[in-house]
Amino acid sequence: MTTLFMGTPLWMWASFLSVVLVLLALDLGLLNRGGGEIGIARSLKLSAFYITLGLGFSGFVYSQMGGEAAKLYLTAFVVEKTLSMDNVFVIALIFTFFAIPRAFQHRVLFWGILGVIVLRGLMIGLGATLVAQYHWILYIFAAFLIFTGIKMLVTEEKEMDLSQNPALRLLRRVLRVTDDLRGRAFFVREPDPKTGKLALFATPLFLALVLVELADLVFAVDSVPAVFAITADPFIVYTSNIFAILGLRALYFALSAMIHRFHYLKYALAVLLVFIGSKIFIADLFGWEKFPANVSLGVTFVILAAGLGWSLWKTRGQTATPELPH
Repeated sequence: MTTLFMGTPLWMWASFLSVVLVLLALDLGLLNRGGGEIGIARSLKLSAFYITLGLGFSGFVYSQMGGEAAKLYLTAFVVEKTLSMDNVFVIALIFTFFAIPRAFQHRVLFWGILGVIVLRGLMIGLGATLVAQYHWILYIFAAFLIFTGIKMLVTEEKEMDLSQNPALRLLRRVLRVTDDLRGRAFFVREPDPKTGKLALFATPLFLALVLVELADLVFAVDSVPAVFAITADPFIVYTSNIFAILGLRALYFALSAMIHRFHYLKYALAVLLVFIGSKIFIADLFGWEKFPANVSLGVTFVILAAGLGWSLWKTRGQTATPELPH
């Protein structure tokens, strides 16, 4: 008898988590030994590898769960990967604010991704439990996505001022923080200026890590409801999320030098959130059991391709500026 966990055979969960652990071990131990700076060419190759792996996992889903599940997985993966673009903008802002050199950024992103894997697992587990017990929560998720998408379309973008961030101000009050970096260290022991005795100090690198984790928590408020609006299957929800997040580090290094070229992609993301949120209401209106997965996948690709093309066309000829990203 096959043991199930959240409706999926336990061996499938174990297989997926084994792949994730191998990827993390390779990332830490082999691909980035020494934690040095990662060049654009290498990060593009790594990003392509993670995207290919994420897309290729749909073959495993197809073989074990069928074609419908594979389409839902692909839709969820593409949506999550695109939503993670917003994380890239905010991460760039955080690194610029703390003046984190590229040689140290990988360390922050690696440990940040570990935290994200655990955090997303908890949020998705909670969401799956609530959806299983109270199906009407999907309508709340859907309405929230529609509201968020419309708000993104009509609200004027404002530059973030991290110096006024409440979490950062709290951290500076409760922790001893060094004035500048101490190499790759998150914490160091140094003499306290007030007492002269050795004390534990956090470094700006640790503050950057905390803000990266908090940024993902904020983005998860959009991305987790978005993927549950696509499918309520916990296995598809979690695997699509994690495969999208695993490539975030490589995606950041690949795109950090050309973030300005994707400025207008946010409008496509807004339309996509409205579409995903509307699906459950459209299905009810037409009396469908579910919104067709192949239509959902096709519309998702069209929206994102149009948004990407428009953004690249609108920013043609522009060069990156040293100002903080908006």
